[in-house]
Amino acid sequence: MDEFHTQTIVDIPVKDLVLWTENPRDPIDESATDQEVVERAYADPRGKWNLHKFVSTMGDFYDYSELPTVVYKNGKPVVYDGNRRIALAKIKLGYVNHLQTMDLDIPDFPETMPCAVCSEETAIQRILRKHSLAGSWDELEREKFERKYFPQTPKSPFLLVEDALGVISANDELNQNFVKKEIFTETNLKALGFSVDNGMLHSKHSNEDNLKIFNNIAEKIRNKDLSTRNSRGQVFDVLDPSIKQLIEDDKNKQPHLIEPAETSKPVLPSKSIPRFTKRTSPKNDEIIFGQKLSLKTGPVNDLYRDIVELFLFWKGRQESQTRLSNSFPALIRMSLRLLAETAAKDVDLKWEIGDYISAYFEQAKKSLSKDQKTTLSNLIPGETQKIIQLLHTGAHNYQAACNMEQTMILSILVAKMLKISHGLGDA
Repeated sequence: MDEFHTQTIVDIPVKDLVLWTENPRDPIDESATDQEVVERAYADPRGKWNLHKFVSTMGDFYDYSELPTVVYKNGKPVVYDGNRRIALAKIKLGYVNHLQTMDLDIPDFPETMPCAVCSEETAIQRILRKHSLAGSWDELEREKFERKYFPQTPKSPFLLVEDALGVISANDELNQNFVKKEIFTETNLKALGFSVDNGMLHSKHSNEDNLKIFNNIAEKIRNKDLSTRNSRGQVFDVLDPSIKQLIEDDKNKQPHLIEPAETSKPVLPSKSIPRFTKRTSPKNDEIIFGQKLSLKTGPVNDLYRDIVELFLFWKGRQESQTRLSNSFPALIRMSLRLLAETAAKDVDLKWEIGDYISAYFEQAKKSLSKDQKTTLSNLIPGETQKIIQLLHTGAHNYQAACNMEQTMILSILVAKMLKISHGLGDA
């Protein structure tokens, strides 16, 4: 045990520093090389690296006021904190080759950098204090990180619910601090027919009914019927009558162990539709915009969120018995045009949609995955003018705008542009 959390300042060549594959910001396969980590950081499928925004805050030169935290593992200096800075340094100094990063205006870096070298225990404590407690992680990221490095700590009911059903990672509304502390408590879960026994979640209900209950809770949070202001902590009271009756009907049944949901590597988590059925993670191209965006507060962010809700409404009805007409996707296509126009005016009142796309299209296209680029070239041959034309199609050619596959790749491209023009970076 590192009783005094000793740290030593050591000058280490940038070329020798190893980027941390288990970085809580975006953990990937532990065998990944620095080259692969940088490629992942630039593509940023989870919206966690924000390299463009980070570079914009760095100024014209590297600031030594915050040193990278380094732990020597198997004789190699692994960067536990400060991975974005070291990734940029490796790009600038030519230790990784990634042509797409040429659009990053990276300041000069020294060949050798002072680093705070310490034990893994000290590094983990520092990361928890700096990032977890500062609120830059969501609750599930924090829980999983603590569990990984402090396995002796019992799992919280919040994490047990996720392990058993996967409903938290599938729905952003449940991935909140107040849900963990006030809703998914043992007392509330017991009132819903769930219990914790030997570190596992048990239920009196069928698997289908388990999902119905948590689906209803998510709906109440989404609609603000259950929040820190409304019905605070009173979960059972706000549930739909049919769900309350379901719980009442099962109250005398014996609880049984819920088989844990299938787990997967934390690569591309994305928001599922609000209806909880079998736990599956939709592919990125099945989700409008391809990922969740964190945008600056304002009309662009408001409209983006509304379009997501519109898509989820359509998606939910597609999987129900009351499907919408085949023309409904045209509304989603038209909303993308409105979003691009709103973003253009927010950047410059004189801009039209063409100005916005001309300014950001090429940079946005660089961050598309290989599969997305292939889809783009197949569905939307041509460059900037074709994109502008297709966005205008929603308003002028109703039938053509119903091509949902084309709309989805358009939405991903619009999302990439929005991340550049309106993205909310983190430190």
